[in-house]
Amino acid sequence: MCNPEHLTVLSQGVTVWNQWRDTAIGTYDTPALDRKIDLREASLDHSQLPQIDLRSADCCMADLRNADLKGANLREALLYTADLRGVNLSQAILTGADLREAQLQHARLDRTVLDVAALAMADLEQASLREARLCGADLRESCLRRVDGCMAVLRNACLTQADLRGIVLYTADLNQANLKQAQLYQADLREANFNRANLQDADLREANLSAASFCVANLVGASLHKAKLENTVLSLANLCMANLSQAHLNDAVLIGAILISANLYGAEAQQVNLSESDLREASLNKANLSGANLQRCNLQRANLQEVNLEGANLQQANLQQANLWNANLQGANLTGAIMPNGKIHQ
Repeated sequence: MCNPEHLTVLSQGVTVWNQWRDTAIGTYDTPALDRKIDLREASLDHSQLPQIDLRSADCCMADLRNADLKGANLREALLYTADLRGVNLSQAILTGADLREAQLQHARLDRTVLDVAALAMADLEQASLREARLCGADLRESCLRRVDGCMAVLRNACLTQADLRGIVLYTADLNQANLKQAQLYQADLREANFNRANLQDADLREANLSAASFCVANLVGASLHKAKLENTVLSLANLCMANLSQAHLNDAVLIGAILISANLYGAEAQQVNLSESDLREASLNKANLSGANLQRCNLQRANLQEVNLEGANLQQANLQQANLWNANLQGANLTGAIMPNGKIHQ
């Protein structure tokens, strides 16, 4: 239970509380254990507490539903399993806060600072995180379904096995984030930065990744079935065994990408740049690669049945043992390419 004295002071309003806190607790971010604020299990739903100073406060299991905490200082606060549904935490500071298993459905977290915060298994369904900062935050197994995270910064964040279905991360920064086995079905990731991110075995089916950047990203085993990847940059990305069947890759850039054993069945990839990429044993049957750049591409033992390579650049490509049955090579440039029979095309 919470400290009755602390709750009494809090009931007198933000100004009285902040003055009392600086006098009784001190201005340190991490006060001594015997001077910590104790609001455990406090009933504070619908409270008006904008700009409140709750640094390092113990608010575990507190009821803060629909409370106004705009601009509050909750640095390193303990909010484990707290009920924060519908709370207004926009522009608040929650650096290093413990929000594990907290309920944050429909919460307002616009421009909130959550760097290195613990949010493992927290529920943020339909919350607003526009322009929020979550650098290094721990969001393992958290629920972020249908969250608005436009322009959010999640650099180095951990989102392994997180549920991000239908999330909007337009122009968000996820550089070096860990999204291994994350669910991103039908997510809006347009123009987002995923450079050097780990998306191994992630579910990106029907996601919109148009004009996003995945340079040097790990997408091994990822599912991108019917994903939109127009103008997306995937240079030097690892897409081994990835499922890109029926994906839209028109004008995408995959220079030096690794696509060993990847599935691109029926993919739309007109004008795609796959120069110097590794497509050994990849399945490209019935894909549309008209006008594609496959210069110096390794296509050994690749399945190219019924693929459309009209006008494609295959100069110095390696097609040794590739299956080109019924492939359309009209107007393709095969100068210096190693053909399926091992001979160099003149």
